[in-house]
Amino acid sequence: MPIDAARAVAAEPRTGEITWSHKDVQLYHLGLGAGVPATDPDELRYTLESRLHVLPSFATVAGAGSPGVISGLSMPGVDVDLARVLHGGQTVRLHRPIPAEGTATATGRIAAVYDKGKAAVLVMRTEVADAEGPLWTNDAQIFVRGEGGWGGDRGPDTRLAPPTGAPDRTVERPIREDQALLYRLSGDRNPLHADPEFAKLAGFDRPILHGLCTYGMTLKAVVDTLLGGDVTRVRSYATRFVGVVFPGETLRIRMWRRDGGVRVAVSAVERDDAPVLADTVVEHS
Repeated sequence: MPIDAARAVAAEPRTGEITWSHKDVQLYHLGLGAGVPATDPDELRYTLESRLHVLPSFATVAGAGSPGVISGLSMPGVDVDLARVLHGGQTVRLHRPIPAEGTATATGRIAAVYDKGKAAVLVMRTEVADAEGPLWTNDAQIFVRGEGGWGGDRGPDTRLAPPTGAPDRTVERPIREDQALLYRLSGDRNPLHADPEFAKLAGFDRPILHGLCTYGMTLKAVVDTLLGGDVTRVRSYATRFVGVVFPGETLRIRMWRRDGGVRVAVSAVERDDAPVLADTVVEHS
């Protein structure tokens, strides 16, 4: 078996120091499409260092995303073909607001391995803390096609019933043709998002947008429209990736208020509202 679940979960965590500056935060926000209109006070809080607020999804790229998914796939007990790997979902839990500049310790491990029959799912957990204590916890759910079927724990069913009723807010967010080229400078240099020839080898007629870019754009829309622009209100943010997005398309983001949270559904407008993110929840104060 390329995946030894018991060995992977028992492996020693990997720990390293990460650092980030206001430039990293600003670049990340610009990669999400922030700064339009450039002089809008609501956008300047994402782009101007003297007013900078950090969108909590920055946690997925702080320190260039280190220790990242690729590092986790080389943990003891894991030996997989990267061509079979899909990013299935992402959860960020905030312990306190993320500072605009910082140095912290990131500890990464495989928290669980589930057997889904035709695929294995690795839950890759990264816990980040600085001198003042815990900052955030990232969980990436990684599907490895063709690696299930050993009779292991299937894991919890995290799918949610679809939101009912009309959404409280619906917004559309255009994706620039060059957005993936800018977003990849925050750490994910996978050629799938930039090189047309590589994208064709992966089965796409052109490069696709990073799922975590869509993830960040969606959180920004929720914060800006339902949370009064206050990034510090976000407590956790979870989603499941269910479809691709291409640069040049438009995201349709539907939001439903719920007690202590917001349910969200995201689709691609130009492809008949093809689903992009599902089971998406922003918990807030």
